Amino acid sequence: MKSFVIASLLFTIGGFAASQIGPVNVQTADIDAQRVAIATERNRLEAGFMSEDAACYKKFAVNNCLENVNARRRAVMANLRRQEILLNDAERKSKAEQQIRKSQEKSSPESLQQDSNRRTQAIEDFRGRQGRHQENAQQHNAAVANEVEARDAKAVRLEKHEKRIQGRADKQATAVEEARKFKDRQIQAQERRAQHKTDQENRVKPASKPLPLPQ
Repeated sequence: MKSFVIASLLFTIGGFAASQIGPVNVQTADIDAQRVAIATERNRLEAGFMSEDAACYKKFAVNNCLENVNARRRAVMANLRRQEILLNDAERKSKAEQQIRKSQEKSSPESLQQDSNRRTQAIEDFRGRQGRHQENAQQHNAAVANEVEARDAKAVRLEKHEKRIQGRADKQATAVEEARKFKDRQIQAQERRAQHKTDQENRVKPASKPLPLPQ
């Protein structure tokens, strides 16, 4: 269940990036607005992770809990950073296209064709980088999810092992206490038998003969 929640979170972050940025239209994208959206998302996620950090200190396995939170924090923050890099690429590409358009107005047909070829190649390169970034992000998120799942499984095994050890210790303590109580009951029974025997002997003693009357 915990691994499903982690995978869902990573999928949500990837979906946010895709909906905000890609594929980027370098001529119409509002880059500043997208940067603000990413910053807002970063602040929202960080606030959530800080709440999770605080909750970890109330759990038994504090270190494992904090490690899991930090692993997810690194994954989503790295993903947002990659989106900012893509925005920077888009901005540079947009500026380059503006320069190309300006030069086209004063260029010969041959230069126009060359500029068009360069622009086409730049778009293809940008899309290729964007695809590689997205693929790397998916692979990284999957690796983080697998790592967190493995840590969770290890934590569960450790907790079960500790419970088994504690159970054996409790049983041993109970056995020692029962043995002590049994020994105490035996001693008390022996004391009662000895007292009973003494009482019986006192009851069966012959009565003392009366003293002779004076002459």
